[in-house]
Amino acid sequence: MTTHSNSAAALPTRGFAASRTFVVVSVAILMWLGYRNIGLPPVIIVGGSGVVAFAIWNRSYLKHPTDPAVILPLFLLTVAALEVHMAEEYLAGFAPAMSRLFSISWTERSFLLVFAFAGPSIYALTALGLLYRRSFAGFVAWFIFIGPGLAEFTHFIFPLLRPSLSPEITTAVTARVANGRWVANMPNYWIGATHHYYFPGLYTAVLPMIPGILAIWRLACRRSARQRGVQ
Repeated sequence: MTTHSNSAAALPTRGFAASRTFVVVSVAILMWLGYRNIGLPPVIIVGGSGVVAFAIWNRSYLKHPTDPAVILPLFLLTVAALEVHMAEEYLAGFAPAMSRLFSISWTERSFLLVFAFAGPSIYALTALGLLYRRSFAGFVAWFIFIGPGLAEFTHFIFPLLRPSLSPEITTAVTARVANGRWVANMPNYWIGATHHYYFPGLYTAVLPMIPGILAIWRLACRRSARQRGVQ
């Protein structure tokens, strides 16, 4: 009887370890791809959001998957607002503006490939995973709540930063960035040169922040209530 109980207890433990390993490897691959194809800023953004999301997910959703009726609407609201936000980013040239700001090779093409094409597919699969309480879907949801949700406040900081490339020239430039690649039509949104406080995505940055922060708050309250034994 004791041997059977120990074996049963070991099964979920091994499952948790496998899920953790899969998440860590996935984030590491994304960071490597971001660094290789764009530059350091994506590594900081993805890595920072991934570490925070992993810590929360590991202590919550991994062992106690959230009721889909609670987390799924919050996730869908966040990604819906995020899509509207990214439309503004694309129209105003967010990726090439970031390239000029940090001397990285983030082009409009790569922006569309990741956020307009791959992104919605990932969101759809994540929604399906949340419905069936899959652990990796829970991590992706927390990554969205922390990253595109909470971290969008950075849009209010970007206009204050002096660009790495031709900061005094207000028109768009085409130049070779730090990794040796050419990036076309990089606009300058530095307030010191334009005297206008704006950066692509600034007007709609708050849209994904609202459901993202709401999700963090509501899920944290549910976890606290569960720990107190409140239904």
